[in-house]
Amino acid sequence: MIDRPALFAIAFAIAANGLGVVALADEDNVIVQLGRAFHPGTIDIARGSTLTFENRDDFIHQIYVASDSFGFDSEEKAPGENLTETFDVAGTFEVHCHIHPKMKLVVHVN
Repeated sequence: MIDRPALFAIAFAIAANGLGVVALADEDNVIVQLGRAFHPGTIDIARGSTLTFENRDDFIHQIYVASDSFGFDSEEKAPGENLTETFDVAGTFEVHCHIHPKMKLVVHVN
């Protein structure tokens, strides 16, 4: 179960992204998978930073990046499991879920 402060943070991220605001990664660079969406939906990180994807949904996710300069393709992650990925190439990358194709995270790596 998600505690009240975490729920507030997720709601804020959803609202901010709906207004076109780019959310900056927190110190831990955590991306939450909840409601068949990534929260936040856009993030700026420094090259070499690691993102941790937390599956807080009730179903599995399998995420990937496919670009000419950088890519990864994860195994299925069950609810409660995490995935950590390092973005060691500068650029803008879209992260998607094979299982839920409408899920999209834009990662700006500076």
